[in-house]
Amino acid sequence: MLCTYCYRFVRLEDAEEIVQDVMLWLWENRERPIIEYSLKQYLFKAVYHRCMTRIAQNEVKQRADTAYYERMFTMLQEVDIYQINELSKHIQRAINELPPTYREAFIMHRFQNLSYKEAAELLNVSPKTVDYRIQQALKILRVKLKDYLPLILMHLLTSH
Repeated sequence: MLCTYCYRFVRLEDAEEIVQDVMLWLWENRERPIIEYSLKQYLFKAVYHRCMTRIAQNEVKQRADTAYYERMFTMLQEVDIYQINELSKHIQRAINELPPTYREAFIMHRFQNLSYKEAAELLNVSPKTVDYRIQQALKILRVKLKDYLPLILMHLLTSH
């Protein structure tokens, strides 16, 4: 019931996560008297507020991403084909050097457009594990490709 309500505001994955977070928070704070009215009202209100927070966070992130990508797009317009081919080689080499579990999760999410949940099902792990592996892969790639990062981001964006 809470997931259905939450799904009116956010994606299903986010709705499930928000409801789970609210229930976990409630359990962790079960000793404190926080509910002044019915539990049902409290849960719906808590879920609603978390949905609104998630929406606001996503909007801020999207605005920042848009501004960043616009700057990178301007840079990419100045890049010639040779540089793009070289970037592709560097990207592929760096991805191939990732640990196998990180590489699998990264490719499934970034290149096959699978959600964390879908990738997790294929890999027989939890979505949190997929998230962790992708984050670790990104850390490694940032270090290996730090000199090329602005151009790589634009290449990845324009290749899809």
